[in-house]
Amino acid sequence: MTAWHEECGVFGAYSPAGEHNVAALTYHGLFALQHRGQESCGIAVTDGAWMDVSRGMGLVSEVFRHQIPNMNGQKIAVGHVRYSTTGSSLIANTQPLLVNYSGGKIALAHNGNLTNAAALRKELEDNGTIFQTSIDSEVFVNLIARSRQETIEEKILDSLKKIRGAYCLTLMTENKLIGVRDPQGFRPLCIGKRGNTYIIASESCALDVADAEFVRDVAPGEMVVIDDNGLKSYPFAVAEKKAACIFEYIYFARPDSIIDGQSVHAARFMMGRMLARESGFTGDIVISVPDSGNTAASGYAFESGIPYVDGLMKNRYIGRTFIEPTQERRKTAVRMKLNPIRASVEGKAVIMVDDSIVRGTTSGKIVKMLKNAGAKAVHMCVSSPPITHPCYYGIDTSVRKELIAAEKSVEEIRAYIGADSLHFLSLAGLKACTGKINPEDMCYACFNGGYPVEEGQSKFVFEAK
Repeated sequence: MTAWHEECGVFGAYSPAGEHNVAALTYHGLFALQHRGQESCGIAVTDGAWMDVSRGMGLVSEVFRHQIPNMNGQKIAVGHVRYSTTGSSLIANTQPLLVNYSGGKIALAHNGNLTNAAALRKELEDNGTIFQTSIDSEVFVNLIARSRQETIEEKILDSLKKIRGAYCLTLMTENKLIGVRDPQGFRPLCIGKRGNTYIIASESCALDVADAEFVRDVAPGEMVVIDDNGLKSYPFAVAEKKAACIFEYIYFARPDSIIDGQSVHAARFMMGRMLARESGFTGDIVISVPDSGNTAASGYAFESGIPYVDGLMKNRYIGRTFIEPTQERRKTAVRMKLNPIRASVEGKAVIMVDDSIVRGTTSGKIVKMLKNAGAKAVHMCVSSPPITHPCYYGIDTSVRKELIAAEKSVEEIRAYIGADSLHFLSLAGLKACTGKINPEDMCYACFNGGYPVEEGQSKFVFEAK
């Protein structure tokens, strides 16, 4: 149960001739992506002439409590669930963004973070652009609007040459649905199909709830455009090195998703097995910090032969604690969210598996709760290496001085959280857990400071079009 602030989730649907209700598909898709952002959400729809957007603060079920966007003859929809990585928690910053420009209308949903957004924003403001929000996504729509290229495809490709960082974009015009994935492939984006209806989504689990067949992932450095003529691919850039976020597999993505050919569940299960091999901890029971530690804990139990039991009860009506924007609210959320099951842990040496330790305050509270419930020992295993560096690609982590592993050794962290033992998965062990993907095609910057893209740097080349 980490204190990461997560990025966002995007969803888009294109249904020619109104084969399916695209707003309803998007509504259900956002439910499946709710774990990627619980702060705000929105859905934009178009009938080919008009465009409308409904947005609000809160969960999908709260924002669309009474009705979802409805438009006769609607054929395209774009949806978004958000946690603020840049920009304040304000209704003005909710997405999709809907803008009018000389070429028509655009609705945009963005997952990720532009590392050169501040410089681009200043340049645009100096040239007279007025911004309505404080989010970096608005920079991109302004670049599109100001492009002197003729078609929307050319305008987007022209704008992509200027931005750096992590981005998965889902856009719609009055007659096109467009998906874009950055050249490094930091964030996931996939394509599905239901009949003649195309879907673009952050994770494959959203395709499942929409009863759509998985077609493929959007490749890093690819733009896909969907209209009445079907899907057309525009590869626009080749990176020197891919850099998919490893935390998608450790924590962010739903276990039932498959990203770039790798099952998230299989990766997490293997992380648990690797933890058992590396730590050598013995105890009476294995428990998880639900829900993000569940799969790794089951892998630990499988490898070690120690029984896996429920040791912590989760209140299912409270979201992930990373969503709480202040430390005090996070503390309260932990107390409300988890409670030890005394009958399981009393008198037992407990091996507790979690996905990460960021500040250490949450882990310390959980260890204390378990010992107060009678656990005679708590041995903690973490299915990621120590987090020593902040992320700039769409995860709102603490500044470096607030990351406990940047300031303390493993032994000092163990003492701080009150555990009897503590083991972090090694980086080499982690790399061995995503067997379907080349481990060198992943980003591990939060563990080793090896940032694939710094502000203003270009580590990829654009293809001629």
